[in-house]
Amino acid sequence: MLKPKLFSILKHRKTELTKEQVMKDIIAGMVVAIIALPLSVALAIASGVTPEKGLITAIIAGFIISFLGGSRVQIGGPTGAFVIIVFGIIADYGLEGLTIATIMAGLFMILFGLIRLGGVIQYIPYPIVTGFTSGIAVVLFSTQVKDFLGLEITEVPSDFFGKWGAYISQIDTVDLTTLVVGGLSLLIIVLWSKVTKKIPGSLIALIVSTAFVHFFDLPVKTIGTEFGDISRRITFVDFSSFDLSLTTITALLRPALMIAFLASIESLLSAVVADGMIGKKHQSNMELIAQGIANIGSALFGGIPATGAIARTAANINNGGRTPIAGMVHALVLLVMMLVLMPLAKLIPMTTLAAILVVVSYNMSEWRSFKAIISSTKK
Repeated sequence: MLKPKLFSILKHRKTELTKEQVMKDIIAGMVVAIIALPLSVALAIASGVTPEKGLITAIIAGFIISFLGGSRVQIGGPTGAFVIIVFGIIADYGLEGLTIATIMAGLFMILFGLIRLGGVIQYIPYPIVTGFTSGIAVVLFSTQVKDFLGLEITEVPSDFFGKWGAYISQIDTVDLTTLVVGGLSLLIIVLWSKVTKKIPGSLIALIVSTAFVHFFDLPVKTIGTEFGDISRRITFVDFSSFDLSLTTITALLRPALMIAFLASIESLLSAVVADGMIGKKHQSNMELIAQGIANIGSALFGGIPATGAIARTAANINNGGRTPIAGMVHALVLLVMMLVLMPLAKLIPMTTLAAILVVVSYNMSEWRSFKAIISSTKK
């Protein structure tokens, strides 16, 4: 039976939604929102869109995934796995093409859930998934070198080897001030967990580096110098100027299917990991339908593709989240942050966002698993 997990929990609210548990969910949602804020901005910029689109995705898609999803604790939003795909789609089809492809992908995901493909997708061989995510991690890392080092490159080539060729040829343009700020940010992110795991190191790095650059008036590129003022508005996309011809739809079938399959695989893998952490079982087909609706919702308001985020979902669980209330609170808190804090976001150094994504790339790489697979022998 296709029924959102929240609705099943509400049916048994006397035992499921105790005051103590609801409070834990609210606190967990607030903590996850703090984690999601810098990540959503950084992932949006790396994807080739403006910073607020990452937050719009986390707010709209994140709320829908929790409200309608088949998992108790799944946190949805933009993820590192989509950066390269989104960047490529925008390069080939523009932002309008991405919006249409994301809506099409959402429809495909709803179809996947309705025809009960959820159980099948979960059994994709682990080595394939590991190799895929490791590859994306390497490519994601390569997109951050320019901003981390402050290289003077007007236009970075889109292909992997072209990027590194440009980096090597312009290595003499490294900006030492930018590198110091980026290195400081990286150290804070890596070492902060030894101080406390309650507050994410990425947020501390963002606050410290932004204050450092602003108060000392350092010549470091920021979100403001790169993008200007950042919008705080969430508005419905105007489709009147979109090319919705059959030719366009046909051309976008391949990227739409790519988004749909990747979002399906990543969200269900995240849900499986979450099940193991809380000792419960998710409804895979309902999760796919919710993810599909969430991607459509995100695109309608100018967001980018979304899926279940393993790291944010784990943070939710570790902070006491056990019901979809946590994910819904996470989205609402992000909305408040967007409305209140976005004018300050333009002060954030680009090298700090690059440092955050360097750590995301490392965590995505699963190099230990990759190494184990390569070195294993068939018995």
